[in-house]
Amino acid sequence: MNPNNLTKEYTNGEVTIVWQSGKCIHSTNCVKNNPDVFRPKEKPWIIAEASTSDKIIETVKKCPSGALTFYMNKKS
Repeated sequence: MNPNNLTKEYTNGEVTIVWQSGKCIHSTNCVKNNPDVFRPKEKPWIIAEASTSDKIIETVKKCPSGALTFYMNKKS
């Protein structure tokens, strides 16, 4: 596994955030737009449970590099 090209997923149960480290340009848009979820000084650095799904989706859509994407979880 290449540590410079990781893919990690974080979920709040409704939406899952997908982060691809190799695409990340560290623009900090995510941190500025949703600091409750995106906390680069913590591990894990994404806390999906800390925000609404709508706010997460809005923030992820602002990622300029495409390093952040999302998908909706299926309801059981």
